[in-house]
Amino acid sequence: MAGLLEIHDKDGHPEHKLKLERSEVPFICGGCKELGFGLRYQCPNMNCNYILHDECGFGLQYRRPPTQKFFKKCDFQFHQQNPLLGTRICNICALDIQGFLYQCSHGDIDLHPHCANLSLTITLPDSNEVIELRENTKSRCLKCQRKERASGKVKGLSYVSSDGKLCYHVACLKEACLDNWKRGYFQLDVLANEENKILALQNLAPNQVVRPSEGQSSNAMKGIKLLITFLKLVVSAILGEPFTLVSTLFQISQN
Repeated sequence: MAGLLEIHDKDGHPEHKLKLERSEVPFICGGCKELGFGLRYQCPNMNCNYILHDECGFGLQYRRPPTQKFFKKCDFQFHQQNPLLGTRICNICALDIQGFLYQCSHGDIDLHPHCANLSLTITLPDSNEVIELRENTKSRCLKCQRKERASGKVKGLSYVSSDGKLCYHVACLKEACLDNWKRGYFQLDVLANEENKILALQNLAPNQVVRPSEGQSSNAMKGIKLLITFLKLVVSAILGEPFTLVSTLFQISQN
């Protein structure tokens, strides 16, 4: 999706136009209220911290969502706040919607703007393995160990490896990354410490071995490397390509 270099949020931030920039610093989007990295629209005023995801800025400008594989029959409209009464749940991540959203004209499907732009497939480097965004899976999530993540009648989607061995609910990964951010792990100076990397990775996959050590078999080392590559790709897909930060966090896979 090609982003505009400049947008104007006349309702949320009428004072200044917002400029598109890339940053490694995590932020909370002023539109959807969700955690973000990478490309964002930032107020140029040094005393102002109003920031939007690039997807939220795109929706604000054009009012139309990208094509969605899972909701082809929906006529989505962009809203800066929920036009209906009650709490709305994102049909991709199964988490509450607090701000900007896409809503089907029938009122039965809602999406976070960033979730609406998630990659449907990710190819593992130097491999034919593909990670897919799926509606249903028999695999257990690396975080919560459940096969399904749901809120009420809404079932969230998952990223799953082609062999079905690795799975992560979009909701669980968003929550784990937010937790890592609150713990201070998403800072380059913090990640310079190897133990902090291990803690951050272990928080992403608490029931998995993420620390390479002497004496491990070649199969065990291969499994750890594959796991960490999987985590790296889904973190990047969901949070928006925070390249330097992600590369630093997952450099342990090279050990």
